[in-house]
Amino acid sequence: MGPMGGMGGWETLRAMRREGDLAGRKIGRETARRVMAFARPYRRDIVVFLLSVVVAAGIGVATPLLAGRVVNEITGGGPGAASAVIRTALFIGGLAVADALLSLVQRWYSARIGEGIILDLRTRVYDHVQRMPLQFFTRTQTGALVSRLNNDVLGAQRAFTSTLSGVVSNVIQLALTAAVMFTLSWQVTALSLVLLPVFVLPARRIGRRLADITRESYQLDAKMNATMTERFGVAGALLVKLFGRPDVEAKRFGERATRVRDIGIESAMYSRTFFVAMLLVASLAQALTYGLGGWLAVRGAFSAGTVVTLALLLTRLYGPLTALSNVRVDVMSALVSFERVFEVLDLKPGISEKPDARAIPRGAGRVEFRDVSFRYPSAAEVSLASLEDVAALDRTASEPVLRGVSFTVEPGQMVALVGPSGAGKSTIAMLVPRVYDVTDGSVLVGDVDVRGATLESLRDTIGVVTQDSHLFHETIAENLRYARPDATDEELWTALERAQVGHLIRDLPDGLDTVVGERGYRFSGGEKQRIAIARLLLKAPSVVILDEATAHLDSESEAAVQQALAAALTGRTALVIAHRLSTVRDADQILVVDGGRIVERGTHDELVAAGGLYAELYRTQFAVAGSPRPFAEELPPGAIVTVPDDEFVD
Repeated sequence: MGPMGGMGGWETLRAMRREGDLAGRKIGRETARRVMAFARPYRRDIVVFLLSVVVAAGIGVATPLLAGRVVNEITGGGPGAASAVIRTALFIGGLAVADALLSLVQRWYSARIGEGIILDLRTRVYDHVQRMPLQFFTRTQTGALVSRLNNDVLGAQRAFTSTLSGVVSNVIQLALTAAVMFTLSWQVTALSLVLLPVFVLPARRIGRRLADITRESYQLDAKMNATMTERFGVAGALLVKLFGRPDVEAKRFGERATRVRDIGIESAMYSRTFFVAMLLVASLAQALTYGLGGWLAVRGAFSAGTVVTLALLLTRLYGPLTALSNVRVDVMSALVSFERVFEVLDLKPGISEKPDARAIPRGAGRVEFRDVSFRYPSAAEVSLASLEDVAALDRTASEPVLRGVSFTVEPGQMVALVGPSGAGKSTIAMLVPRVYDVTDGSVLVGDVDVRGATLESLRDTIGVVTQDSHLFHETIAENLRYARPDATDEELWTALERAQVGHLIRDLPDGLDTVVGERGYRFSGGEKQRIAIARLLLKAPSVVILDEATAHLDSESEAAVQQALAAALTGRTALVIAHRLSTVRDADQILVVDGGRIVERGTHDELVAAGGLYAELYRTQFAVAGSPRPFAEELPPGAIVTVPDDEFVD
């Protein structure tokens, strides 16, 4: 063991770096109580772990005493000296073996406890985040959220591994070492401790400077990571190529990387200076021990073995002293990490299932809105300032997006929603599958209020295809089975064929095992949409929501997608946010939404004759001769069609 022993110089320096960041932080009893709750399943492991730490600390103090005894046996001579030296040496060797075995035991229990807590925290946070409202994800920085699952969780588990073991080990080792040293020679012990402030005080200054350097380094690393994440994504890489800016991007990245290099050199020099100073002070203290102890031994105050014992014990005294001087920083760092994890866990999910929830009847297709009003929650209701990188969240309640919306869609009807930008069409559609919950009123599916329905039955009843259908960076089969995990390969192929994309997948070398690429970028927009429709067909819901499923597609791709949609809508109630208004003409009822209210309702002919907002829309688009009718004639009864904002032309 080196001159510092115990926690070691690097751990001491790490604690000093964080001290400035934790100044003034206080952790409440509630946080400590919740931390103990996470530790409870591992209490037996923690007890065994701490016992091994205590025994190892005792061995650490016993070894120098035995070494001093060996020196005394050698200098004392006598007929039995040789055998006594051998016995003591063997005992020291036995303690070394025991210490080695104990270190393995400690490592095993430390890993078991630490990794177990990491697993518990990560799974709890991940499960909780998955249940947060959609607005949480639109506001939160993804990198900050991922950091909670990685950095903060790792910081939290240190409370039960390095911090806990370090505190217990250092306290016991310090107490035993100091007691033995003062027993052997209080003069030498006192003189040895005189140099401790000479080391600790300058080290704290270096620690504060390193904290500043480290913070800047973290910020620059975060900026570099953000740059790489944006530029290495498919969309970012395409933008760079389209504008021909790779040289500019390389230069900008190089400037940041150069500063990181400079900070790294500066940090390395400060760290080395600290470490050299630490070794120097410890060596000077050891020299004082040999000098004063040797002088006292020559004068007969004690034996030569005592001098050796004192010098060896000194190496085990400085480490615990410096470590314990920063124990508050270690404990606070671990607890702050826990606090940041709990901060996420304490956010209330926007959508939850009631204890007495009941299932929506299988095959239900009736949708009803009863005097529905809705406003989006404020930032303070759904997010955290630390996850948005802002000083404080806005607590101002937003204005209602919907006001008194009421309508009924009976099975066998087709209802269309049209209206200008911001009218609330998409919001109405998202209230049905409980992406959001109504502020007032109620939404019913199959005569069951969606807020009182089981989430499983709601998800089974409703299927959604958006205008930019997302595919995970997994195989085609895995993306399809996300809708139905137990689906066979034959069922997958059937769904793909009905979605007009089976032939494309069959021509791929790996077929269903083809990895789609990040966000599905290996496929065109139309191909992705058809795969998403196949996923919908596999799920076989009774109510379908199509969120501008043909938007941004070329004519050929749109025609193929529309054929797939015709298959998807057959026999189902559909809520369609359509890109082409031609689907509206055959609707049983058209609802015109403006300012969060339904301002007109009726059939196509009735609304045109009324000469209102819908009539103006019709004159600008439907009056064009030969206007295409993509899949309107193939639509089954029972479809709600919502018209996008871009269909309105001034």
